[in-house]
Amino acid sequence: MSSPSDLTARARIRDAAIELFADHGVEGATIRDIAQKAGVSSGLLRHHFGSKEGLRDACDEFAVHELTGIGNRFIDLGALDQMTPRVLLLQRYVTRSVLDGSPAGQAVFDRLLEYGEHWLASTDLKVDDPRAFLALLSVMKMSLLTSRDLLSRVLGVDTAEPEGWARVLRSSLEVFSNPLITPAQAQLAREALAGFDTPEEQP
Repeated sequence: MSSPSDLTARARIRDAAIELFADHGVEGATIRDIAQKAGVSSGLLRHHFGSKEGLRDACDEFAVHELTGIGNRFIDLGALDQMTPRVLLLQRYVTRSVLDGSPAGQAVFDRLLEYGEHWLASTDLKVDDPRAFLALLSVMKMSLLTSRDLLSRVLGVDTAEPEGWARVLRSSLEVFSNPLITPAQAQLAREALAGFDTPEEQP
């Protein structure tokens, strides 16, 4: 992410882990692989982080802090000028962390939703179910990252790189800025769904 010569050993280990975890998952990246990529010994890695889980916790904290600290990034608007390979790597890392099914990953997702709640409160949007709204937005965003291979093949450009990601975001803007159904159709759908909110009477 930064020039290795400009980073402390601890930061080099963290950055190496983020890259390997993003590409291979926590289970797929070994302490030895991370230490080798960071140019340090496995012993030094353990000295700084204790274990791979301790390292993962530090990576989670760093990535979430960085992403939520770059402007209004919940829906990738307001800070598009900072859409760098480093930011895209952090997004891939967080997505991989959230989806690995671990308690740590679930905690990251909860933190993202908490950040989303603050973002939603700062807007004029009115939604009936904020929790579901934010969870759906988050999952939709992650699907763009987990579908990298599929999107890259169809679009002919690597969507993990700024050029390809910009093309994905342009289409996302088209989706979000163009209503796909009319207000009348939305109301009919809400009325139809309302029946699912009332438990059926038991005979």
